[in-house]
Amino acid sequence: MKIAIIIIRTLMGLLFLFGSITYLFDLIKPPELTGTTKAFMEGMLATGYMMTLVKLTELVCGLAFVTGLFVPLASVVIAPVIVNIFLFNLFVDTSGLPISIFLVLANSFLGYAHWNKFKPMMKIK
Repeated sequence: MKIAIIIIRTLMGLLFLFGSITYLFDLIKPPELTGTTKAFMEGMLATGYMMTLVKLTELVCGLAFVTGLFVPLASVVIAPVIVNIFLFNLFVDTSGLPISIFLVLANSFLGYAHWNKFKPMMKIK
């Protein structure tokens, strides 16, 4: 189980690091967008801060996953981003659906693996 946790968190971390670094440093030109995908991305970019905030969150959580530091915290912080990636790929652009399904399953696995750290948050006081 310990080796599976290391593999899963490292793969997740590398995916988030790749996505955030290529966006923040403009290393890869994005493909030409059309239709609903174009409208969605224009809206995100029009805010002026949203994509940068998401990518910085991905960068910090990706570093946490790769280094193995604060993994339960990173798993909780990145969860809303993963949900939005999954819903975007489910309803708007299905081309990235396999990767988003992997992210949902991987984060769920990490949540299960670190459940003992999440138990205190789930208690009703």
